Amino acid sequence: MLKYTQRTEAVLLLEDGTLFKGFAIGKKGTTGGELCFNTGMTGYQEIYTDPSYFGQVVLNTTAHIGNYGTVAQEVESESIKIKGLVVKGFSDSYSRQTATESLQTYLEKANIVGISDIDTRQLVRHIRDKGAMNVVISSEFTDLPTLQAHLKTIPDMNGLELASLVSTTAPYFVGDEKALFKVAVMDYGVKSSILQNMATRGIYCKIFPAKTTFDEVAAWNPDGYFLSNGPGDPSTMQYAIASTKKMLESGKPLFGICLGHQVLALAAGLTTYKMHTGHRGLNHAVKNLRTGHCEITSQNHGFAVKGEDIANNSNVELTHLNLNDQTVEGIRLKNYKAFSVQYHPEAAPGPHDAQYLFDEFLELMQQ
Repeated sequence: MLKYTQRTEAVLLLEDGTLFKGFAIGKKGTTGGELCFNTGMTGYQEIYTDPSYFGQVVLNTTAHIGNYGTVAQEVESESIKIKGLVVKGFSDSYSRQTATESLQTYLEKANIVGISDIDTRQLVRHIRDKGAMNVVISSEFTDLPTLQAHLKTIPDMNGLELASLVSTTAPYFVGDEKALFKVAVMDYGVKSSILQNMATRGIYCKIFPAKTTFDEVAAWNPDGYFLSNGPGDPSTMQYAIASTKKMLESGKPLFGICLGHQVLALAAGLTTYKMHTGHRGLNHAVKNLRTGHCEITSQNHGFAVKGEDIANNSNVELTHLNLNDQTVEGIRLKNYKAFSVQYHPEAAPGPHDAQYLFDEFLELMQQ
């Protein structure tokens, strides 16, 4: 529990009018965004710094959050990317010896508004049944008219282009410049652990801003292309879809993860849609249809590729399938050296069942 002598009350209002009351955590103030829940039992710092959560309020289903503090190295980007935080039990104290500060201090420094001490199980069940929706959290005011007015200012995630807002503003490098292979990474909100997975495999990465033209990227003469994860609606990213088509025509290997998977699918003629609630957690079962093996995967996405489109496209093979709801989790293009997955093989947090995909990308470049 927070060690405040006097705790500040806070409220949470969903766009359908459902109201929850609790106590403020992080910075005192008001915030809002699309509410999504993550079922992972660890790795909250990695979740909060994942650029794919930009514009969203995260609800942790784990009963206790903050109990192991924060560490400077356990981040997926240079700053917290979530818009707000919802938890049940929040701890301002921590016991991990390597931690440098409490989660409360960490959130305050990043100006993140949150709420604790609400029935997160009830809220998750509500969202699961009604579908994803926007939410406002406030420890400044509690009257419904003001809360509702703030809700109206929050944009709908459907049709929202966000990747360019979290992308790097200038190219940078990760890895050994003497490495055998060079990969051009399109930064739509890339996680640092993805870059490290490639660097440890002897790949030198140059990370480009999301809207960099294909000609500018190709001038670096990479051995392969990578489309990163990120936030927002992939169908709005016409700039990325156009560049990806040219990357495919170059004949060089291409690998996409999460949002990058959706961009590749759109470039191949498939379509995407907004899911009812999305997939966010560390224990999603995915079947590799090429090997018959099952993988336990880390996931974070609210959009998906339409499975029925694959059956009508002779150039696309379905390679991975979600065993919970049969949604598309991976594809391979038959006419190009290109493949992608919806989930996160780098995990962070999560299991490492799918890290072989980075090896497959390396093998394509070796060929």
